[in-house]
Amino acid sequence: MEELVAAVRRGDADVVTSLLDDGADPDTLAEGLPVLCLAVAAFDTDVADALLQAGADPLRPLPDGSTPLTRAVDGGSHLMTHALATSRIPLPAPARADMLARARRWADAGAETELRRLTGLTGPIERTRVEDDEIGWWCEQLTLGPVTVRDEHRAVLTSMEALYGIRTPFDELVDRALAHPDRDHVVWCDVVFTLGRRTDEETWLWSRDLLNHPDRLHRLLAADLLLSLILGDVVKGGQPFWDRGRELVPWAEQEEDPQVLAVLLHAMTHDSAPEIEAVGLSHLTHPDPRVRALVPETVHRPESLTTVLTLAHDEDPGVREAVCRWLGHHRGSEPEVGDTLVALTHDERQEIRICAVSGLAGRDDPRCVEAEQRIGPVDPQQPFDERLMDVWRYQRRREAAEGG
Repeated sequence: MEELVAAVRRGDADVVTSLLDDGADPDTLAEGLPVLCLAVAAFDTDVADALLQAGADPLRPLPDGSTPLTRAVDGGSHLMTHALATSRIPLPAPARADMLARARRWADAGAETELRRLTGLTGPIERTRVEDDEIGWWCEQLTLGPVTVRDEHRAVLTSMEALYGIRTPFDELVDRALAHPDRDHVVWCDVVFTLGRRTDEETWLWSRDLLNHPDRLHRLLAADLLLSLILGDVVKGGQPFWDRGRELVPWAEQEEDPQVLAVLLHAMTHDSAPEIEAVGLSHLTHPDPRVRALVPETVHRPESLTTVLTLAHDEDPGVREAVCRWLGHHRGSEPEVGDTLVALTHDERQEIRICAVSGLAGRDDPRCVEAEQRIGPVDPQQPFDERLMDVWRYQRRREAAEGG
């Protein structure tokens, strides 16, 4: 059907779904290949999902001996590979073995080397950074001649091994993450997610020991892993390390790299102990705002409140916003909390003004009504912020109380 082919080519998942609901064949051919291959080549997971849900065959043999699934693996998108691999449960053993072997070949050789081998070309490679605004990670897209791939093959291998119960050695996963030394890269994120689900003492100790490494990237990965372990297994539930943040105090006391220190502090904030608070307060004037922004989360004693409030006047808006959020959740009766939130409703940043007004409303502070006027008009093109309803909710609570 020409309409389906055209909709797949332009990436219109809604139209694709509508046409499939009306009876279009999900295995419709375009230039001799099923339209699923078009979605795979375009890294369009929304269209691929629509086709798969309608019955498109990810294992359909193609003229060159490949299948849509093997093309997804070669293409390097781990979300696309996961979609195709899990659309048939269980995936036949030969297809599973081929998928893992392909992913390992790409992961071991590297995307550029394998791309050159595949194309036989020696010219320059076009490189593009591709960011996922929804998830927040990025990858590099490489094009050489007619072939385009993404450098997510190590994530493909990691996620597929985890899916099939293969416990990849800790050190091997560490090497995969460090091959892409950025904590927002897809591969780094996937390794952290995978190891973070291994909520066992062995993984905790290995990750903690990695904090002793002289290289900052190893320590950054260790801090990320420990944070993930503390947050727990988001899939199966369980948080066996939730109150183990205090174990990280010795490393936080000596860590000099601000990015590593910020992640360590983030991990420690899920625990509460005097030594954690002491570490946090010691960084009240740290030169890096990422570190200062985490100080309030380490504080639990009322007598430390005055110290934290000084950060409400920090020159960095990220720090002021972090303090504002923290104060908005603070339910102590100290009048200086409300006063500080009122002051923040005059901040130059609208995001902070919204946060401060919401915090006042949450504290049932009547000054939120007047302060709401200082928020100003919001961008109608942005998603609606539920906090803008907090003053209205406060007024309804007050009316209900007066009526009762």
